[in-house]
Amino acid sequence: MERIVERGLLYDFYGELLTEHQRRIYEDAVFNDLSPSEIAAEQGISRQGVHDLIRRCDRILEDYEAKLHLVAKFLAIRDMAREVGRLAGECLATGDMALVEEIRRKSEQISGAL
Repeated sequence: MERIVERGLLYDFYGELLTEHQRRIYEDAVFNDLSPSEIAAEQGISRQGVHDLIRRCDRILEDYEAKLHLVAKFLAIRDMAREVGRLAGECLATGDMALVEEIRRKSEQISGAL
């Protein structure tokens, strides 16, 4: 997964667990694409402090994912839902009713993953 997308997903799932100060700096770096120097000037801290805080936030978010696996579960469910949609479209296009059973099984997998 591309690093920017991964950071965004981790933040979406676990960002509220960071402190307000960590969130503000992490958002500026990751979402607002500000440089550590720009953030440092804006926040009144050193550039090295910004760099260290961003790395610490990355580590914190990755640790939460390693323990809770919410992003991995989300991605798996999203992939299964896409597969159900693909199968349903194929079923409608071909009239192949055997695909209905496969759709039902995928649906059960999705329900079980929730």
